[in-house]
Amino acid sequence: QEAEAPAQDPPAQEAVVPQSTGIPLAPEVVGERPLADPSVLAPAATELSPALQPLAAPPALALPITPNQVRIQELRPLGLSDVETLAEVNNPNLKAVASQMDQAKSNLRAQISAWYPNINLSTSNSFPGLSNNYRFQSSSDGSFSNPGATTGLRFGAQMNIGINWDLINPQRVPQIARARDQFEQAQNQYLIALRDLRLQVAQSYFDLQLSDENVRIGQESVRASLVSLRDARARFQAGVSTKLEVLQAETQLARDQQLLTTALADQSVARRTLASFLDLPQDVTPTAKEPARVLASWLPSLQESIVAAYAFREELDQIILDISISNSSANVSIGAVQPFLSIVNNFGWNRFNGQTNVPAGQSIDTSIFTYNFDNAIGLNLSWSLFDGGRAAAEYRQQKQAAEESRFRFASRRDSIRQEVETSFYELLKNNRDIATTSREVISSREALRLARLRFQAGVTTQREVVDSQRDLTNAEVRYARSVTDYNRRLAELRRRTGLDQLALCKPPVLPSVKPQADPTTQIPIEPLPLQSACQADSIL
Repeated sequence: QEAEAPAQDPPAQEAVVPQSTGIPLAPEVVGERPLADPSVLAPAATELSPALQPLAAPPALALPITPNQVRIQELRPLGLSDVETLAEVNNPNLKAVASQMDQAKSNLRAQISAWYPNINLSTSNSFPGLSNNYRFQSSSDGSFSNPGATTGLRFGAQMNIGINWDLINPQRVPQIARARDQFEQAQNQYLIALRDLRLQVAQSYFDLQLSDENVRIGQESVRASLVSLRDARARFQAGVSTKLEVLQAETQLARDQQLLTTALADQSVARRTLASFLDLPQDVTPTAKEPARVLASWLPSLQESIVAAYAFREELDQIILDISISNSSANVSIGAVQPFLSIVNNFGWNRFNGQTNVPAGQSIDTSIFTYNFDNAIGLNLSWSLFDGGRAAAEYRQQKQAAEESRFRFASRRDSIRQEVETSFYELLKNNRDIATTSREVISSREALRLARLRFQAGVTTQREVVDSQRDLTNAEVRYARSVTDYNRRLAELRRRTGLDQLALCKPPVLPSVKPQADPTTQIPIEPLPLQSACQADSIL
């Protein structure tokens, strides 16, 4: 039976358990060595559907060397489920974490081999071998003399087999326990990476939807500004308006063009950001196939969300495994000064033809052979009686590291609750923002319509139209952002709690016939030539 490390009294702060709260300790709930539970999380996709096969990741070491290899040739519309599948199959970071899990498994298997005997085969440079020697001696005056010289010639083979089996190894059990805990940590780390990847991909997709919505808002704003500028110029030419109103309309048009330019840049960045998560081919850029809309409602209460986060977050299990690893490392350290006992068996065999030490000048009879084998078995004892206190110091160090992990567990527990509460309260805020900003968009649209009618009737100025139009643009931007922020908080709660209790929103019922737009407001947006920054600055 394995030698156990000497037990030490726990620190004073561990001995006192607050009984008044009635809250159990984590090791009592999940055990001293919690096992990874992949069943609490939907497994990652392993292959792509036929429609997504062309978007498989390029080779890991592929490196483009010409501009044509990175020139975008395809804009591929993707839905949220599509990008999640592509990320799970293609993402290189997730593959790297999976490789780390395989490495930890191989390390565990290597440590388990300590229970088995070691068998070594050696041949001592003679399997087979040929040796030829000639020996002579010198006289007292330093000259060489042939009398007494001998010669030899032998050829044959020899072999040794050694078997070593540890009967008592105080470091074996803690080393295997440490490797097993590290393997469990690697499995947990894979689940954490999978959760984080799904959250990052979902949020990146929501950001892309927001950028698309901002582009649409920017285009609508530019069209509205073009209509206002057209009306202002017509009234100025008719003599019923002033040059000031035309300048105000031109200023608003410049603002909206800047808004559209920023939205287009953000859209390009959001697309490439999503492409980096999906590891798509170098000439493909993803686009959002689904418009931005509220996905679902969060059903669990705040308290249920917090408790679920404590139960499903692998980060807490990781810290408990850190405690177990530190304790195992402490036992490994103290095991260095405990006795080791092993059984040893050595078997040797050789056979040679020829002779050695034959007087010089005589012939060597190669038909003479020697044959030999021997076997030795015994026990080896090894015990380090004094090491200057090194093992005891390392033991204390690992126990202190376990104590540090206990404090980190408390800190991580508090931060997990704070994260869940923040996402929950932000979700409530975004829910209210959607309601208020939607009403703001409706009232701003009506205000802009009335302002245009008043301007065309000559009872108001262009300033009122410009202000109403700017209010509508800002309201639509705030509404789009509130929807995106709501979906982001929803994804965060799913990641931080492990729950999936959602009430999916019913998709809007759209008419089969596209509504006709007012032809007076459907003005094409002509692309502006891109001037260099130096040339644009010189205008001022």
